[in-house]
Amino acid sequence: MAAWGVVAAGVAAPLVRKRIAAPPLVTQTVAFAAPVALCVAVRRSRTRDVAVCALQMWAYLAAYKTPHDDEQAQARRVHIDYPIDIDRALGLGELPTLRLQSALARIDPIDGRPSWRTLDRVLVWAHWAWFLVPHGSLAYILVRHPEKFPRAAVMTYAVFDLGASVYWVAPTAPPWYAAAVAGREDHGAQDVRRMMVEYGEHFWRDGWGPLYSVFGGNPLAAMPSLHFATSVMASLLLAEVGILPGALVCAYTLALGFALVYLGEHYVVDLLAGAALTGFVWRLAPYFAPLAERVRRGVATLESMAHGVA
Repeated sequence: MAAWGVVAAGVAAPLVRKRIAAPPLVTQTVAFAAPVALCVAVRRSRTRDVAVCALQMWAYLAAYKTPHDDEQAQARRVHIDYPIDIDRALGLGELPTLRLQSALARIDPIDGRPSWRTLDRVLVWAHWAWFLVPHGSLAYILVRHPEKFPRAAVMTYAVFDLGASVYWVAPTAPPWYAAAVAGREDHGAQDVRRMMVEYGEHFWRDGWGPLYSVFGGNPLAAMPSLHFATSVMASLLLAEVGILPGALVCAYTLALGFALVYLGEHYVVDLLAGAALTGFVWRLAPYFAPLAERVRRGVATLESMAHGVA
């Protein structure tokens, strides 16, 4: 019963975080305790594995959104200039996003509205499809290679959670924010378009606002790019279980990286930081494997005690 109580508290904590006086670190700790508690409360099965992943992502979403609960405080801390400076150096004097938008994007010369071509649509949908990629990759591994699933899940969610911790410590603006909000004219960033939102308003019309409110929540969570980082991790994990799935997700990841820069969602340096985060997790995983095994055994012992198994 105690384990179920922790699960319930973990589910509720993100929902009530704005209405209670507890420090954010406390509510986040409770939220991240829920997946562990469920492992104690319920015997191992595919259903439990999926539920544990869902609870982990529920806690992650709160960790992702919480820094933006106080918008003014976050805006005072936001880093804007350094990614612009780095990307201008990488782009040999001009932001890569501006180079791509100038070369590929089109504006109707008569009414001044965006002219959407097939390339634009494909790249926007590649961006939107990201929500399916990390979890779809884990689902594939769970079904086809269940023995590899625990490690794959731990490594994937380590990337999510470590990235979210950076958003708390160093909120960083994406290109469109520097253009639309901060007006960094001295960098030329004011000319960057946020093409994903422009197309979303065009495609979804009145449904765009409610839809975006569900998936948004923290506009200053750009460094590192978890879109790119988790897709790189999915490519690496799938490559271990099959050449074809690994190659498919790798191709998608490259397209996604291009889309994120072209659409004005991320700087190139955000992608490089995301790839570095994944490389960090991948490289250090063997060193943390003994600790992970001890944690697994401890949770298994608690599970056995909870279900009366000797």
